[in-house]
Amino acid sequence: MTNAADNPLAAKRILVTRAPEQAQALIHELHRFGAEVILLPVVAFEAPQDSGPLDHALRELSTFDWVLFTSQNAVRFVSSRLDQLGLRRPGPEKIVQRTAAVGLTTAEVAKQQGFPVDYVATDHTAHGLANELQGSVKGRKVLLPRSDRSGNHIADALRESGGLVTDVIAYRTVAPEEPDQTILDRIRAGEVDVIIFASPSAFHNLAGFLGVGELIKLAENIQFAAIGPTTARAMRESGVRVHIEAEEVSAAGLADAIVKHFRDRAIPPRQI
Repeated sequence: MTNAADNPLAAKRILVTRAPEQAQALIHELHRFGAEVILLPVVAFEAPQDSGPLDHALRELSTFDWVLFTSQNAVRFVSSRLDQLGLRRPGPEKIVQRTAAVGLTTAEVAKQQGFPVDYVATDHTAHGLANELQGSVKGRKVLLPRSDRSGNHIADALRESGGLVTDVIAYRTVAPEEPDQTILDRIRAGEVDVIIFASPSAFHNLAGFLGVGELIKLAENIQFAAIGPTTARAMRESGVRVHIEAEEVSAAGLADAIVKHFRDRAIPPRQI
């Protein structure tokens, strides 16, 4: 017999909208709690259309005092471009002076790619990282590799703290050309219990496929989960209800928030 305490998400169908390369930790956490996971990637990532600014910064990497990674993708694309340019140094020598990461998962990916991490934000958001480093970047050269979707607000905050910021596009966030129509039909039919959004881009892309009005209606019966405040804000600004918001911006934090949501409300499983 299934132990509800060990499998609090048993009989729950949870839709994950992350790209496959980013979704594995979250899928593992959800499976651990007994959920059935459906993967519908609604975001994809590509190299910048113009890699010139990134390439120039990477060739001068040793001159920066800090490199700030605000996402796993920033780490992966910077690492990949270093290899493509032949700039990876063999041996134990540090690639950069000091490295900071937005959260534990990003920090782990950075370490795997050869970037020893000197600081991990306590508040696991890009804004939190910028705020926490205010006293450490004044007069320092800071490299901020980011998505084309993330805007200039983090770089502006660092500059206000006296940082000498080089803000470069490391990757582009795009929508897949052909999402799985069968899964979209299952969403329309209400055949999932939870839809997880781990970025504003994921939410906006799914809204593009289904329509914001349809999502607003679906939220009457399907629980919508946001990985953190930035994603939740984007959803609410579009008029979509956020039922679940993780307190810790991580795969484990999001899975725990979903478990807590169902336990607190004693919501019965959907009838199959």
